[in-house]
Amino acid sequence: MSSNHHLPASIKEQLDRVDSTGEYSGALPKITSTSKRTYYVKAGTLRDAEQWAGEAESLKEMERASPGIAPKLYSFGNLSSGNPYFISEYKVMGHLNSSVAVVLAKRLATELHQFESAHGFGFQVPTYCGPTRFANGWFDGWSKCYAAMYGTLIQRLRETGRHERLCSKGDKIIQRCGFDPHSIIPILLGKMSIQPVLLHGDLWNGNVGVDQTTGEPVIFDPASFYGHSESDLAIARIFGGFPQSFYDTYFKNHPKSEPQAEYPVRAELYESFHYLNHTVIFGVSAPTNSGCKSRDKVVPGKLRSAGGKEDGHGH
Repeated sequence: MSSNHHLPASIKEQLDRVDSTGEYSGALPKITSTSKRTYYVKAGTLRDAEQWAGEAESLKEMERASPGIAPKLYSFGNLSSGNPYFISEYKVMGHLNSSVAVVLAKRLATELHQFESAHGFGFQVPTYCGPTRFANGWFDGWSKCYAAMYGTLIQRLRETGRHERLCSKGDKIIQRCGFDPHSIIPILLGKMSIQPVLLHGDLWNGNVGVDQTTGEPVIFDPASFYGHSESDLAIARIFGGFPQSFYDTYFKNHPKSEPQAEYPVRAELYESFHYLNHTVIFGVSAPTNSGCKSRDKVVPGKLRSAGGKEDGHGH
């Protein structure tokens, strides 16, 4: 095994700092060394730097919270050219099955979603859910943090010059936060006792798998932040692919927040966030896969009822 010539010298230099063997084979992004370790390696452009930094920080936080639940980050930074590089553990993965889904649910409930921030809600660097950038920063309350993230989506939609009706619905959730006692987010979230715990941030079935070597669950491509644990399950419900035993196990180990009677309405609020992001990314307001959860509106009826009014008409 040799053929180091296939690697850019700057990438080999970074690999040598991680693995002292100095001999590698394969092609980006899968590189194997003579030590039998396999790495996921990517080299990008300046436009990738911020997004990769968010992914790197997310992986580091998840390793602290729940060791092994995500690929381990070995190195991230800038090459001499100023362009970013990224080196992490390479995992051969299969599709999530029902038995491993139960293991994942318990690890999320008892490890990742128990790992609290000392700084409040949010995250230390910007992260990207798909191509959508969230500035993050720190907030002293979940309502403020979530309203800021929701507002990012509304702003991105408004910049397209389309979806004005959808933006107006989103405004009814965002503009009144903290000012009007009848606004949706404070009614649902403001009265709750919510701890800022580490979230994956984009936990759909395409970002989950089974390590073919260990048989353990793996989650990847995170867009992490510290927030309400329930919100991390929203996109999983939308796209499906998780058995009912996943949710049963999760809530057995991490009960729904009080008041539990309002959980269905909170779930719709958290799902609407991802429907909005889907519109930002693809220009349509809902996933079109037949396996996806069906829905009629980005701001569902239960949410409008929770807010008290829509378009000046009482419910």
